[in-house]
Amino acid sequence: MLTAGILGLGGTGRLLLESARQTGQFLIKAVADQDQQQVERTAAELPCEPYTDYRQMIVQNQLDCLLVAADIHLCDEHLKTAIRKKFHVLKLAPPARDYEEALEYVQMAEYEKVRFAIGNPARFQSSYLAAHELIAQGQIKNVFLVTAYSEAADVDRPAWQSDPRLAGGGVLLHDCHQIVDQILWNFSLPQQVYALTTNQAPDKQQRLYLTEDTAVISMKFTDALTASIVATRRSDQGPTRRGLQIYGKEARLTITDNRVILSTDSGLDDQVWQFEETEQDAMQRLLSSFARSVRDPSEHPLASSGAENLKNMAVFESAYLSARTGFPEEPMRILQITRNASGAASLSGADIVAYIRDAAS
Repeated sequence: MLTAGILGLGGTGRLLLESARQTGQFLIKAVADQDQQQVERTAAELPCEPYTDYRQMIVQNQLDCLLVAADIHLCDEHLKTAIRKKFHVLKLAPPARDYEEALEYVQMAEYEKVRFAIGNPARFQSSYLAAHELIAQGQIKNVFLVTAYSEAADVDRPAWQSDPRLAGGGVLLHDCHQIVDQILWNFSLPQQVYALTTNQAPDKQQRLYLTEDTAVISMKFTDALTASIVATRRSDQGPTRRGLQIYGKEARLTITDNRVILSTDSGLDDQVWQFEETEQDAMQRLLSSFARSVRDPSEHPLASSGAENLKNMAVFESAYLSARTGFPEEPMRILQITRNASGAASLSGADIVAYIRDAAS
């Protein structure tokens, strides 16, 4: 079993913890959260050591893995400390607040020769896996359009997610990472990204100081393939709803969290695949995959590495830049200035910041 610590027990942190236990591949030695009652109660159940100080947990333990579900603005320096201690890290998406921050994690992990993985649970959900296989098999050909949507409840959302400095972004970064990851996983990197974002603040000046709660993204892959994403946060309580539709010349693929439908233009009956599983099922598969990659990286490469997720972050960076400039932006330009001849990210984030500032001005 791999010795592990859990950073953050709120939100999806508890799901991460329970899923790690159910795999039987992790021995939880420590848990950390700023809620003292919650962390002490959880530690007593396991049992393991409780911490309310993230840094203290990392410094005082020697672990194989750090599993991170902590709020994105609270774990930056602690992630770096863990990597320097040569902990393998699984960070639930999104990997960072911006491309520069994500790039720094990737570079540090490469230098320290540790595994840095991003938890994208949709990659391990049966519906998205089935759709990925259908696309790979050519069951839907000559794809010319991809549409996607994400609707998430805004009730009880933490206040820090409204602050761009703490959150990095709003509905796009925090609610659409799975959708963007799915599109890039199946169709590679778009050439251009154009975005419009807004929020419900009463006037323009206030909107500048809040993250977006509504966004529309258009992506151009080739002259024959485009994609769009519509994302919003509802004011009511309820689950997140998301899905994709992939249009080919003679067929259409509809994907949700529990269903895949292949419709053809020939008039034949739709093929429907229905999946009954929980969020924990997908999370357990994700964690089992990560454990295998730690034990035997040559035979089991990371299913969703930090380096691979730089492409996702380049799309988000391009979208936010486009929302400011009013023009389409190119994710590849962001990636190109951080690549050496072998294709690995190698430069500091200063080049990224310089490019973004120049483009915005």
